[in-house]
Amino acid sequence: MTNKISRVFRFSVLLVAGVFLASCGLPSSGPSVKDIRDSSVENGGDLFIVDVTQSVIDASARVQSSGFSKSFRNAGVVSVDRIHPGDTLTITIWENVENGLFTSLGSKVTILPAMQVDQLGNIFIPYAGTVKVSGLTPDELRLKITDLLKDQTPDPQIEVRRTAGDGATVSILGGVGGQGVYPIDASSRRLTGMLARAGGITLDPSVVKITVRRGAEVGEIWFQDLLDNPANDIPLRAGDKIVLEKDERYFISMGSTGQRRISFETHNPTVLEALAAVGGLRANRSNAKGIFVFRNEPASIANRVLGRSDLVGPQQFAYVVDLTSQSSLLVAGKFPIRDEDTIYVTEAPYVKWRTLLFTVIGALNATVALDSAVSGAADLFE
Repeated sequence: MTNKISRVFRFSVLLVAGVFLASCGLPSSGPSVKDIRDSSVENGGDLFIVDVTQSVIDASARVQSSGFSKSFRNAGVVSVDRIHPGDTLTITIWENVENGLFTSLGSKVTILPAMQVDQLGNIFIPYAGTVKVSGLTPDELRLKITDLLKDQTPDPQIEVRRTAGDGATVSILGGVGGQGVYPIDASSRRLTGMLARAGGITLDPSVVKITVRRGAEVGEIWFQDLLDNPANDIPLRAGDKIVLEKDERYFISMGSTGQRRISFETHNPTVLEALAAVGGLRANRSNAKGIFVFRNEPASIANRVLGRSDLVGPQQFAYVVDLTSQSSLLVAGKFPIRDEDTIYVTEAPYVKWRTLLFTVIGALNATVALDSAVSGAADLFE
């Protein structure tokens, strides 16, 4: 019996020693905090490792467009009373004589067929010829036609009705209730009014980007910024093209939280929001002190964060977030995630040792079982 125990003990010691020496090869979700810090610039690597503080948040902030440019915001509201090329006009003429220029026997009222203003801003009126109407209000055009016809029919009475046409429209594509071409009228002279006219937004408002193309000029804005700042509710112009699309930005999650590609759920997410999007830290695996945000920073930001002025070109950064204190939680709630960032959550230090312990225990059990089997077989031949 003593020999048996001694044999098991010797086997166990040798096995534990072997497992301990091979522990560096145990499964892991990625590099440890030490591994990452060993690759820092201070240790001869090419990675700047920076602990996130409020001053780092301020230094790493990027200037983001808060809305449309001044040329869009200061364009001025289009007067929907003015006639534009492409508009459709209906003209009604009353004459005070029988058998007038336009009337038939027994009638003194004539409604001319609806006519569209051509691209030069003209229409043709019988007995008046080609008339320049673009830029006039319907009432100004009424007076102009009256003056042109008064020498041919006594005291004509004119009515002009305008319907917005091809020249006073915008096109809307993407995430709205009804894509199409819409006329600019009194209720849709500004962006929000036109979006409402098109059936409203059908995408998640928190991740909608609006692009307005006006000739060679392009303006972009997040829908949330449009709601937050009324100055971004720009006046529209004939020919504007409006596109609404879902935010295509993303970040990569790796480490103890699993590997996946996550689309932005808000237009300016923070570390805490990003972690929430992947289900939070794993209580039995994640290291709350070892959360890294990997990012390539332009030289301007890199120099500002590090208090330097000599760096040139993009620089590799690993921002470290510690969630073990109240102050660190507040900081993590302010540090923004950028497009194509990688969030890596390291494993808690005890995870590898727990794995090693389970491996050793399993090996010991297997050793005891093997020794029992050998001993049993030996007893058969005694």
